[in-house]
Amino acid sequence: MRGIVLLCMLHAAFGMEGYGWVDPSSTSDTASNPCYLDQQSCGCCVMQKQLNKMEQYFNFSYEGMHHVLTESKMALNNFRESRSAFSVALNSNATMLCFGPFHDDKRIPFKHVFINLGDSYSTDTSIFTAPRSGVYSLAVTIYSNIDSPINPIAACANLIVNGHAVAVLPEDKGNDPEDSSTVVVAVELKAGDQVVVLLPAGCVICDNLSHFNTFTGFLLHTTDS
Repeated sequence: MRGIVLLCMLHAAFGMEGYGWVDPSSTSDTASNPCYLDQQSCGCCVMQKQLNKMEQYFNFSYEGMHHVLTESKMALNNFRESRSAFSVALNSNATMLCFGPFHDDKRIPFKHVFINLGDSYSTDTSIFTAPRSGVYSLAVTIYSNIDSPINPIAACANLIVNGHAVAVLPEDKGNDPEDSSTVVVAVELKAGDQVVVLLPAGCVICDNLSHFNTFTGFLLHTTDS
């Protein structure tokens, strides 16, 4: 194809300067129509026209596909950035270990990680930081098995968002040594909001590799504009 185009250009350069892009069917004057005088030159002109049309169509199609691809990549990146889910447990010890009681409120150190999609939960600080503004599902389960009739210690915890309690998990000491409580809430968080679970003073929780104490959260949908 390039060879044909080159021949056309050479042919036009040597003695064909007066020829135009005239369609043979557009005139009945065969004497003034170069296509009737030189059929080879006319064929080259028609082919060049078709090549130009094909190039324009290709460029138009390429720009359209490039635009669609760019939008698709942006949507995929936005979806990946929106992923946020974590689920952690107190520990993974073979034997039952307890956390508490203390004289002051303590942040519960959930160390065993089931999943931390988006790395928004920190095992160093035990804080979940909302990566994006949106509605989140948060769930906390606590458990203890302290058998002390002289000092009835209860299992309890508070779900805290930016220093304010949004849910309380109280469990009064019953007749058996085991106590547990669970709460599940949907809350609207802004990007950067921090969520922790506090152990109130005087409370205790106990756990082992059965993972009785868990803290879970995930993004339901974003509210970014």
